[in-house]
Amino acid sequence: MPPTPLQTQHAAVLYGPKDLRYEERTLWPPRPNEAQVKVVATGLCGSDLHYYVHGRNGDFALQAPLVLGHESAGIVTAVGSSVRNLVIGQRVAIEAGVMCNDCGYCSKGRYNLCKGLRFASSAKTFPHLDGTLQQYMNHPAHVLHPLPDDCSYELGALAEPLSVLLHAASRADLQQGQKVLVFGVGSIGLLACALAKSKGASKVMAIDINQTRLDFAKSNGFAEDVHCLPVGERAKSAEEGLKQAKEKITSALLQFGEEEGFDVIFECTGAEPCIQMSVHAAITGGKVMLIGMGSRNVLLPLSTAALREVDIHGSFRYANTYPTAIKLLNSGKLGNVEKLISHRMLLEDTAKAFNLLSRGKDDSGNMVLKIVVGSS
Repeated sequence: MPPTPLQTQHAAVLYGPKDLRYEERTLWPPRPNEAQVKVVATGLCGSDLHYYVHGRNGDFALQAPLVLGHESAGIVTAVGSSVRNLVIGQRVAIEAGVMCNDCGYCSKGRYNLCKGLRFASSAKTFPHLDGTLQQYMNHPAHVLHPLPDDCSYELGALAEPLSVLLHAASRADLQQGQKVLVFGVGSIGLLACALAKSKGASKVMAIDINQTRLDFAKSNGFAEDVHCLPVGERAKSAEEGLKQAKEKITSALLQFGEEEGFDVIFECTGAEPCIQMSVHAAITGGKVMLIGMGSRNVLLPLSTAALREVDIHGSFRYANTYPTAIKLLNSGKLGNVEKLISHRMLLEDTAKAFNLLSRGKDDSGNMVLKIVVGSS
């Protein structure tokens, strides 16, 4: 008998800056420890957009064609011979990172810091590990997390960005009754607001340079009050930049009626002026969480932080958060979280989706927040 031909599938494959091709690829069976997942929903992330526009994300440059996408959920269509925790037809959220499970960080539960971790859709490691902007993917079963029957695939895809915030909130030791300020109200910042409220924050405020996004945050209950930063000329010197940052945040704190500052700051922009402002925005003894990835080298008012015992914490991805994220997304405690998804597009239109995300507004002038790509 002739050999049975292998099945094929389609994937959106990035070859270079704005060179995204919708390709037919061989669909291989899963390895013994893997499950095959039909990808139903993938949310486009800012890091995906950096790869699409520039062919790189910070220091991580494309070295070979790469499938982007890592905020995803789908349905199991096949399982490897060693898989016991999943069955065909099971709905799952896909955790994109594959840790070594053999190093000191993994043994301590901090696998997000694992030096051998391979992250689907990231060019940090080579060979690259393809992401989820494909019809099907084979992925280790231990990082596929069951979804409740009444949790949509789109909400399941939000488990990834929500995990980023759960990890940051844990590092900040966010407590009920604390006051929280969020810099940046893109999808990550809005999730930070929603999470803070779900944890019983007594006040949640937000700052951005985009009034439309701020209006969305306030009208949909993500933030109680908002402040739009004035966009002026770039500071002529580092010292002038620090001075401007302090002046701008002082004005914002006055507007909020919180001259003493906030207990926890979620900095979700990565922009140097906002990072500088966050130090001044924290109450004495407060905490600043650096979540946004932007400026590579930042001048900080460290003496202000030191003298006021303001703790500045880095936060990188997440570890052991998916079950909590899925439960929280399905609980209804995150308010209007489903409104983060502003647009939906098909896999074959992924390039159009990235161009739309890059513009920030659709042809009707509507704000683009989170685009979810689904396979037909």
